[in-house]
Amino acid sequence: MDYHAFTNDTLAMMYFGALGALVADDELNRLGGEPRFRVRETAEWTKHVASLEAEMLRRGMVFDPIEWRVDR
Repeated sequence: MDYHAFTNDTLAMMYFGALGALVADDELNRLGGEPRFRVRETAEWTKHVASLEAEMLRRGMVFDPIEWRVDR
């Protein structure tokens, strides 16, 4: 995906969408359910987020990097 082609708002929307999917998965896991999006289990998600974060950093956008490590 050509992340350079997207606007800052689009990058932020994709980033927060990925973060929301991760939070939902973690909450479902905490409640004993199956993760709906399988963000932590799918390598493409981590690659996507890494590319988004790299482009956002390149542009000087402010955000909190996603924490992939989980203490369970």
